[in-house]
Amino acid sequence: MTALATERSAAPGWAQSLDAGALGPVLAHIEYAHTGDGDWATAHRLAAATVAAPISSDPATTGLFHGAPAVAFTLNTAGPGAYQRALAVLDQHVADLTRHRLEAAHARIDAGRLAELREWDLINGLTGIGAHLLERHGDTQQAREVLAYLVRLTEPVTVNGEQLPGWWSVNGPSDTPSPRWPGGHANFGIAHGIAGPLALLSSAMRRGITVAGQPEAIERICAWLDRWRSYSRARTWWPEMISRTEWSAEASHHPGPQRPSWCYGTPGLARAQQLAGLALADPRRQRAAEDALLSCVRDPVQLFDLSDATLCHGWAGLLLTTWRAAADAADDRLAAELPRLAARFDQHLHRAGMPAETGLLEGTTGIDLVRHTTATEPPTRWDACLLLAG
Repeated sequence: MTALATERSAAPGWAQSLDAGALGPVLAHIEYAHTGDGDWATAHRLAAATVAAPISSDPATTGLFHGAPAVAFTLNTAGPGAYQRALAVLDQHVADLTRHRLEAAHARIDAGRLAELREWDLINGLTGIGAHLLERHGDTQQAREVLAYLVRLTEPVTVNGEQLPGWWSVNGPSDTPSPRWPGGHANFGIAHGIAGPLALLSSAMRRGITVAGQPEAIERICAWLDRWRSYSRARTWWPEMISRTEWSAEASHHPGPQRPSWCYGTPGLARAQQLAGLALADPRRQRAAEDALLSCVRDPVQLFDLSDATLCHGWAGLLLTTWRAAADAADDRLAAELPRLAARFDQHLHRAGMPAETGLLEGTTGIDLVRHTTATEPPTRWDACLLLAG
């Protein structure tokens, strides 16, 4: 690849989507080439196709799963020396995008307005961009600026005389105004909620990348999650989100655990808190997170709620999250569950078959990649885009 076209106003396109588009297969084939289960010629051919058309760097529509950051993250997994010319161009566009997004975010906070999820979440926001920056460049000034912004995001805000967490969303869960969510909501999940910033802040701290207030920010998020943690019959869980009414009443309407998904369920939340415990050298918190995940994977009622095989909210996501958590766990209890989870995953696929979609998060690419990854030690950190790699 000798040139890379960019445009700031491109509509979302399949070629530059890491979620449901072409970048998922590129990511997978790079992984397969690294392990010798695929060839680099196929990976290069697919990668070249993704940069043949203009790549968006529009601040309003791009993030880790679409546009320039998504393409850069994917190509970067090929390793040092690969795609250098393309990545050099992408680096500049991602830097400009990050600067724009940070300026807008700080201006919003300065004005005393509540956030939208897309400002800061993993899929669309600065958490995802920060995850890419750390994977691509490690400890840089701009990566630290993203971490500093996330620290600021955790500081409480006062709206109409009521104190709210700084990440409170002005919108409903779809990130648009909704009469069903007057006063907005607080989102817990790792994909669109506060578990995402927690995982990123913690992962960076484990790598020795720390900005002022970072340990305190991790503690604030953990204290929030402690406040909303529920217990019942040896189960531990958190709500996916809470409304302003639930916040004021200090009580969630969720009667029990939701499906055990990576995106919103106990697995993603437990992994984020395990990373926090490791970052803070807090074995009590680490153990509590591992206990929560263990109770989830051993609970037949929760496992029954898994109705598909996908990475985002199905068996693949549960298996990969548990696999990553087991590798960092204080004991082998989670590791002992992996063969049974893998067997259940295979049984589901045998019974229900593969989904019709081909994407990474909700399609066959993610399923195949998880089965491959959990069977072989991955040389890349491709699941850093899920904040699981730690």
